[in-house]
Amino acid sequence: MQSELLSKIGINYIDPVYLIIVLLIIIIGMIIYVSRVNRKMEILYGKYRKFMSGKDAKSLENVVSKRFKQVDDLLIFDRETNKKIDNLNEFYTDTYQKLGIVKYDAFNEMGGKLSFALCLLNKNNTGFILNSMHSREGCYMYIKEIISGKSAILLGDEEKEALDKAVNSDNYME
Repeated sequence: MQSELLSKIGINYIDPVYLIIVLLIIIIGMIIYVSRVNRKMEILYGKYRKFMSGKDAKSLENVVSKRFKQVDDLLIFDRETNKKIDNLNEFYTDTYQKLGIVKYDAFNEMGGKLSFALCLLNKNNTGFILNSMHSREGCYMYIKEIISGKSAILLGDEEKEALDKAVNSDNYME
């Protein structure tokens, strides 16, 4: 069977029956595809109806505006919290955050290791060293001021070690 239309297109060697069968298969495929898309749309529309049921547009608008108000409140609370944290960080720069302690025997085998040198420093390595020397007769305490990690008064070996521990400690708050 010869067709003028197929001859003009340049596919006159194809039998028109085969062409019709191919086109029918394509149409059936398109019908299946459209029915699947239609089913998905019905499911989506059902979910939309369920979402909107029980709430009119006004109440839904109220819920949304309430949530926006809550977000605004959270932003204000966050700013206030950040201010409080900044105030605390400023306060902590002046508190003693670094610690160094060395226990020792002040009088060589006479008092035991009951003597100690305690160094307390702030973030800027300013603070004090408290030296407690224990003997059988009593306990003697000395305090030496530390400014920027240095003392104006000569330090003993144990005091230097306690100062070094405190200066190099990383247990302070940032």
